[in-house]
Amino acid sequence: MLLPLKQTEKPVDQRVTDILSAARSAFAEKGFDGASMQDLARAAGMSVGNFYRYFPSKAAIVEALIAADLADMQRDFSAVITSADPMAMLRQCAGERLTQHQCGTGGRLWAEITAAALRKPEIGLACGHMETAIAGYLTQAFAHVTGLSLADTQAKFTAHAAFIVMLVKSASMMPPQEETARNDLNALILRTIDQTLNEIAQSGAKG
Repeated sequence: MLLPLKQTEKPVDQRVTDILSAARSAFAEKGFDGASMQDLARAAGMSVGNFYRYFPSKAAIVEALIAADLADMQRDFSAVITSADPMAMLRQCAGERLTQHQCGTGGRLWAEITAAALRKPEIGLACGHMETAIAGYLTQAFAHVTGLSLADTQAKFTAHAAFIVMLVKSASMMPPQEETARNDLNALILRTIDQTLNEIAQSGAKG
């Protein structure tokens, strides 16, 4: 059973969802520093005063974006756990996440937020929480696949989980480049993820 996240316990207001969608586009277009709160309010079709009622700062927006993405990932990992072939589903999810971010604005958005995290401690903490949560979901999936206890899985495969998170994150933020070069890099990254997952699966089979 996946651990619930506090951020996803409350129902998501549609207005907040619309604001976050507008903020994603504004950050991707203007950059994290370049998009002012006025720009974000305008993108959401709101007055600045009303916008501040929802989000008093850019850091608050980032925290909400992270909570929304974690809710999506929680659903993905729930599907992994309940699938007939969890490892195959993990491979599929990794490939989909990687290419979705590269094809849309997601990669640019998270590149901007990652850069901001180096300068702003509160955003760095939020990003760190996201990566830790995703690695935790991966570890729970590894425990399910291998039959090991969660404690044993954490002892053996915490680095594996962090490595996969790092690979997918880096690939999703890959700068624009010629299609063949990008596809070759993606294939290499996915092969590396496959090898890491194979190592975990084989460990469970031996155990």
